[in-house]
Amino acid sequence: MKCFRMVLAAILANWLVQSAGAAEIDTSAEFAYVTDFGSGKVLMERNPDAPMKPASMAKIMTVYIAFQRIADGSLSLDDTFLISTKAWRKGGSKTFVEVGKQVSVRDLLYGIVVQSGNDAAIAVAEGISGTEDGFAEEMNYVARQLGMENTRFRNSTGWPDPDQFTTARDLNILATAMIRDFPLDTYPELYSMFAEKEFTYNGIKQGNRNPLVYGTEGADGLKTGHTEESGYGLVGSAHRDGQRVVMVLNGLSSMKQRSSESRRLMDLMFREFKLYRFFDKGESVDQANVWLGWAPKVDLVLNEPLHLVLSRTDRRRMKMSLQWRDPVPAPVTAGQTVGTLVLQLPDEKLVYPLTAASDVAELGLFDRVGEAFKYLIFGAGADSIQFQ
Repeated sequence: MKCFRMVLAAILANWLVQSAGAAEIDTSAEFAYVTDFGSGKVLMERNPDAPMKPASMAKIMTVYIAFQRIADGSLSLDDTFLISTKAWRKGGSKTFVEVGKQVSVRDLLYGIVVQSGNDAAIAVAEGISGTEDGFAEEMNYVARQLGMENTRFRNSTGWPDPDQFTTARDLNILATAMIRDFPLDTYPELYSMFAEKEFTYNGIKQGNRNPLVYGTEGADGLKTGHTEESGYGLVGSAHRDGQRVVMVLNGLSSMKQRSSESRRLMDLMFREFKLYRFFDKGESVDQANVWLGWAPKVDLVLNEPLHLVLSRTDRRRMKMSLQWRDPVPAPVTAGQTVGTLVLQLPDEKLVYPLTAASDVAELGLFDRVGEAFKYLIFGAGADSIQFQ
């Protein structure tokens, strides 16, 4: 005799929500693309794929390529590059390197990251590829590898060029790759450059142009940019309580607006979106009764952690249920799919397999007969359904 029971255990609260959906997040930036680093979830966007000028945010790619060389061992922070007349003469923001001098890769990278030095960027480009034009081709090659489908670089600095363009989405892809490919625990001297507040070279001290590193909690990068054609832009990142946000803004009207808007939005992202750790991999989600097994119950687990970034509204409206046929007939094998965890969000439904955490062998013939007899007389023990 088989007894099947559908278990629908509502383990999370289901409150009524007054509002129809998540609050709209607006920005004064003409272009915006903000994501959660861990999941890739898009937190907000505005014209994410519209062409825009990268300005000095293009230097993130220059640094990324240099970091690649350092990671693969073909370049060292202690190596030196010769400063050309072209690099020395370049206008705009400068590190003030001197023509004909050998300058360490470390100083040049700090000059790019902290001081946004055009001269330092050209020196790195020439040191790696021989010419800045050749380096620009390398930039485009790497961009294609990363999936930056709507980007074209023409120089290492972001200096205005009619054929140079990118998008907010593509710069977010680049920033995400920078953080992912050069983690601090593996390359402690690399990505940490972006969090430095100042750098002194040739007796000249300059502050980081990124407003986020001055007091925004958890901020550790990345780069600002400004030209007349691009407006004021910023690629930023911050890390709080195991969650990281990557932000791209561009087309702002002033340095002051860039500072206030980037700070406001970064704090808003962490306030509006949270990382919820519902279950870890292998953590017991519930227990199923076992029919004619040596153990009366078996733990049900997930094969992967269930950690989700949700808005406040989605968290309130979320419904989670567990479904399986109970009791589960023995034998049960560890890893065997027994049921499902269903997560119903306002705009999507997610289904995760629930698997047995351990083996449960089948009872012998006489024990099976005895258990079946007891079941016919006494029935199955009632399980409680918990609501939280």
